[in-house]
Amino acid sequence: MISLTQRFSLSPLIKLWEKPILCTSSRNYAARRGTRERKNKKKVKVVVEKVGFIPHNQRNREKLLKGRPSKKFDDSWMRTPTDEIYCTKYYKWKVYPFEEAIYCHRETHHPEMYNKPNAPVQAIIELYMQGEKKTRFIEDFNRICGINHYFPQNEERPIVAFAKDIDAQEAAKEAGALLAGGVDLIKNIQNGKVLLNDFEFVISHPDILHELSALRGLMKKKYPNYKLGTIDLNLSEVVKRFMHGINYKAVKDEYERDFGIIEATIGTLDMEAKHLEENFSSLIKDVMTMKPKRAGDFILRTLIKSPPSSEIFKVDFKLYLPQSDSKEKEIVEEKEDDTNMVL
Repeated sequence: MISLTQRFSLSPLIKLWEKPILCTSSRNYAARRGTRERKNKKKVKVVVEKVGFIPHNQRNREKLLKGRPSKKFDDSWMRTPTDEIYCTKYYKWKVYPFEEAIYCHRETHHPEMYNKPNAPVQAIIELYMQGEKKTRFIEDFNRICGINHYFPQNEERPIVAFAKDIDAQEAAKEAGALLAGGVDLIKNIQNGKVLLNDFEFVISHPDILHELSALRGLMKKKYPNYKLGTIDLNLSEVVKRFMHGINYKAVKDEYERDFGIIEATIGTLDMEAKHLEENFSSLIKDVMTMKPKRAGDFILRTLIKSPPSSEIFKVDFKLYLPQSDSKEKEIVEEKEDDTNMVL
């Protein structure tokens, strides 16, 4: 038993014992070889990859492609209908002659139905936009196709023409150019008296290209080009083509980049069917000039539409292709038939 006097005398020792004692010790030996390296390897480094801005239409692109149906329509594997009554989604689309497709649209636009005998006739052209390489695709392009049979398009196309010859300038003005001039016009544009933004198209005679190069920075994409047909000796014909031609644009799908579509108006229903067919033929030939240097088709399918009707008729575009392209396709088809016979 501990008395009260002994308890009071031991109380400071007990308080010291209850306090934590700090142990400071130093090692006088080195660590084993490779210890630090092993510990460093165990540490997992989290590397954050910096990713730039991604447009909304390219985020999770693979998931979006799986969830949406392909726009490239191919009915070559379907059966051909043998009767007049059949379910269209299980058989190939019927291919109409161009004139018959126009007559079908005229029936729906009769005064007793839509009552729009002068409705616009639109051509829908589906394209395979793959370039020479599989990983590259054709960019969107905008062109004007010259036609022989004009129709009202209800749009303004201001044109400026450049030429040194005064007769060429007057011919361009008579054809419909809003402004035509030579070296003086170039100086007025440089001084700011004339604005290029007021004009949609710029055409030029080859004799003034040297002086016109001073405006290359201001014109940018509007600068005259042989490929676009904005440089020619006969300015009057060029002005007529740009004033009354078919203005069309090929737009690539934002997800399916090898698929493109063109929607262009080729005339009105009250025009003669042969005239509409000639405009359609010239449009097909103009589109084929943009075909890349690769094997295979560039145009996948052509359809004829006339709003407000929702009816669409398929037309065979191969009848209007140049002879060289049609011969190449016949040779390819013959080779495929020979290989199938061998198999």
